[in-house]
Amino acid sequence: MRETVTFDAAGTTCEAWHFAAEHDGLASEVGRPVVVMAHGLGGTKDSGLEPFARAFAAAGLEVLLFDYRGFGGSGGEPRQVVSLDGQLEDYEAALQAAADLPGVDPSRLVLWGISLAGGHVLRAAADRDDIAAVVSVVPMVDGLAAALHATASHTPGELLRSTARGIRGRLVSRSGRAPVMMPVVARPGEVGALTLPGALEDYLSIAGPTWRNEIAAEVTLELGTRKPAAAAARVDAPLLVQIADFDQSAPPQAAAKAAFKGRAEVRHYPCDHFDLFPGKPWHDAARDHAVAFLVRHLASTKVTADA
Repeated sequence: MRETVTFDAAGTTCEAWHFAAEHDGLASEVGRPVVVMAHGLGGTKDSGLEPFARAFAAAGLEVLLFDYRGFGGSGGEPRQVVSLDGQLEDYEAALQAAADLPGVDPSRLVLWGISLAGGHVLRAAADRDDIAAVVSVVPMVDGLAAALHATASHTPGELLRSTARGIRGRLVSRSGRAPVMMPVVARPGEVGALTLPGALEDYLSIAGPTWRNEIAAEVTLELGTRKPAAAAARVDAPLLVQIADFDQSAPPQAAAKAAFKGRAEVRHYPCDHFDLFPGKPWHDAARDHAVAFLVRHLASTKVTADA
């Protein structure tokens, strides 16, 4: 069962899908656990995440899968602009909305994020005692490491053009004019945030009807300044980090370091960044590992809540 719901994030209405838990196997006397989910760079809730959400619901979790402000079904202007701090605020607002769902145990909140959102969930979970578990999938956790990682698969000219477009976008944004836009994904040699071989085809294979292949160019500067890996040490909840060992987009070494800081359980997959999405060879394994991790840890919190 899936229903569309809304919640407020800093005065803007965000849209989410609520998937009801299919049974009460993980419920305590207080209620069922709930997992809050969102996409990565430029992603929308209708782009490849529903199979993960349905698997969690089938395992006995409530699920709230939402769009960030300015993306998909959510409100907000300007559109297609990534603010890392703003998206973190959206996660925090979504956590409150999830806690308020009927039948939910507000002390057993779960965070799930993929790619860029894999870093968001570390920041969102840090220093909180109501987070029961965190799943970080092929996470982008270190902007500087990602920039250095990109030098292995992009020419200096490509990196320079991307940086120049980001600087122009930042200057235009500060002047109050409409954002400078570029594609989220493009073919190698073209302008875009993700231009690795196959990235365009991989993203298009999961793209839903609300997804737009457009993003504000200043995101190239925004990403390089952040290091959510630093928050991993302050996550007290059980943490699963799922790493694609041949990831050309989010450096796997940085993800492994964040996992160590967070005392995480780690799963490795011999594939690239998009190969954990639906339709790809390692999707089923990644989905099943996440379900098993959550069931194991949430079953133990159920006992605690019942006691």
